[in-house]
Amino acid sequence: MKDLEFALALIPGKHRVNLHACYGIHKGHIDDRDKLTAKNFEPWVKWAKKTGVKLDFNPTFFSHKNVKDGLTLSSPDKKIRSFWIKHGIQCLKIAEYFAKELKSPCGINFWMPDGYKDEPSDRLGPRQRMADSLDKIFKYKYNKKAVIPFLESKLFGIGVESYTVCSHEFVMGYAMKQKILALLDMGHFHLSESVADKISSFLMTFGKVAFHISRPVRWDSDHVIRQNDDLRACAQEIVKMGPENFIIALDYFDASINRVAAWVLGMRNMQKELLKAMLVPWKALKAEQETGNFTAQLVLQEEYKNYPVDEVWAEFCRRNGVVADEAWFKQVEKYEKDVLLKR
Repeated sequence: MKDLEFALALIPGKHRVNLHACYGIHKGHIDDRDKLTAKNFEPWVKWAKKTGVKLDFNPTFFSHKNVKDGLTLSSPDKKIRSFWIKHGIQCLKIAEYFAKELKSPCGINFWMPDGYKDEPSDRLGPRQRMADSLDKIFKYKYNKKAVIPFLESKLFGIGVESYTVCSHEFVMGYAMKQKILALLDMGHFHLSESVADKISSFLMTFGKVAFHISRPVRWDSDHVIRQNDDLRACAQEIVKMGPENFIIALDYFDASINRVAAWVLGMRNMQKELLKAMLVPWKALKAEQETGNFTAQLVLQEEYKNYPVDEVWAEFCRRNGVVADEAWFKQVEKYEKDVLLKR
């Protein structure tokens, strides 16, 4: 909590914090994940009220003895599925608690790591079990005005290179059937795919876009986001289609660098790319496209890339009492020396 407070003090604007279920606080004994309740998160709500931060939530379907053979909700073992179904329901209840206490709808993202390292003999069965388990979770009559569920897909990962149960197609179909939001993660597709190109279709299908901003390297996401072409393209789509239509979370971590610095750098990078996109006259460019004046469109697209944004960013930071340039890192280095290394 102290690290988050320090990081948020270096990031202009208002923000939310997304907690995983494994961040529950236990007193006396550890409550297993199928028995987590609002009580495990009362200290987080107290902290959120003190700092003015709103909370979102994630069930944690990994790093547990009941991830059997890489499977959770799709396991052929009924006891394993039952355990994780209970976990999902308890997490919906905790999300309701966050929303009620903080007077703000709580987003809750379901991502399951289920899959196989080598070619499976049965691709349908695990997906049928996954759908049935999710049906049982969402049968719980949660407050739909207070809780916003998302279902996240993935192409593959380490240990599940050949088959992922919650593929893009499975998630799209199930989310439409269940009338919840499917979630896009920038790092959960093939590196040659443009995630920015998918956004408009998602908006047309679901009315809102749940979006994890991340950065893949070779095979997966979760590297600290940089101001690169992929991030810029996604920021532009968000701005063009209306930020109010998006629920954005920044999904990155990197154990090889200072965690606080990673939070600050990644969030400031996303803000800068959104700012750049906001300063582009998209209506004028759209008019050139629709009249078939592609030469003028190309020229203007290139010229607008160099329009000044530094002055606007500096003023935004000034109004929020945050340093605009890289001097923020000196404060992180001091925090690391005075706090993190002594912890």
